[in-house]
Amino acid sequence: QVQLVESGGGLVQAGGSLRLSCAASGRTFTSYVMGWFRQAPGKEREFVAAISRSGAATNYADSVKGRFTISRDNAKNTLYLQMNNLKPEDTAVYYCAASQRLRRSTARSDYDYWGQGTQVTVSS
Repeated sequence: QVQLVESGGGLVQAGGSLRLSCAASGRTFTSYVMGWFRQAPGKEREFVAAISRSGAATNYADSVKGRFTISRDNAKNTLYLQMNNLKPEDTAVYYCAASQRLRRSTARSDYDYWGQGTQVTVSS
């Protein structure tokens, strides 16, 4: 199995940027498709972005497309989420997740391991 620890969250003004990191340990990082999800207060946890095992393929939720970029450094066992032009509606706890499936997925149920989350707050 794999252990995931997110970092990089914080408070930022609208229009600002943050970069989240997710450090993985345990089983080989390249064994997993990786994803980012987020959960705002009173809402369901929702898909943000996913990346293939090699990092060659990505997909995004429509709400973040063009503003967020998911990437991974397999040599450092680390997943990233670069978030630009942040909006108040991006405020949420952000979670990284690992999936043993072969293909990228937007479904929470397809992810097997989760980090503890990092808070992102965007002020208007």
